Amino acid sequence: MEIVKHHKTALLVGATGLVGYYCLQQLLAHDAYDKVVVFSRRPLKITHAKIEEHVIDFDRLGKYQHLFKGNDLFSCLGTTMAKAGSKEAFYTVDFVYPYQVALLAIENGVNQLLLVSSVGADPESVFYYSRVKGDLEVAVKKLPFWAIHIFQPSVLLGKRNENRWGEQIAGRLARGFDYLTGGMLTKYKPIEAEVVAQAMVSAAQGLKPGTFVYPSHYLQRLAGELDAEQPRLRGRE
Repeated sequence: MEIVKHHKTALLVGATGLVGYYCLQQLLAHDAYDKVVVFSRRPLKITHAKIEEHVIDFDRLGKYQHLFKGNDLFSCLGTTMAKAGSKEAFYTVDFVYPYQVALLAIENGVNQLLLVSSVGADPESVFYYSRVKGDLEVAVKKLPFWAIHIFQPSVLLGKRNENRWGEQIAGRLARGFDYLTGGMLTKYKPIEAEVVAQAMVSAAQGLKPGTFVYPSHYLQRLAGELDAEQPRLRGRE
């Protein structure tokens, strides 16, 4: 399998989400990528020479198999139980869609998968959210990608287009607990979504095969490799 460092094509799902938004900005600015193929439910309203945009029906992903061709798949799909409205809807968005997308990518010879999961992901967890994330991690690890990178961020910080006040409160509480415990809860410390995106793009430039899992507290260091190469992006307008 040929692994290239330049003139790559990135595939991105979840670009309308917080990490996905920053991931898109990083990919467009990165010299390694000549094209960024974006799949979303609604138009992004972003014009850029590198973007190839496809508005698709995620419930009929098989129709678009021929479009999932490239080098690196960045999977940033995800929702919350509150927004999904039911366990079934949450499972569809957080397991079914990303797993089906990964399968389509494999069928078209995509080399790498870079997946946004979550801190606490565990198929044996008593929490449904964490259990679904864990199930997805187990499932994608079995797929024959040349390299699989799984990112497990804690509460995400950043300016959203929607009001997710629960995450905002959790972020403040986690920062306070981390300070009071002297860093014992570092892996639960909130993390900027931009940092997660930087870490994803940085990891995609490696040439080492295998499966890699990045806990939240490690993402800051990994993102630094990319941070040294280019300035930080501005927040969402």
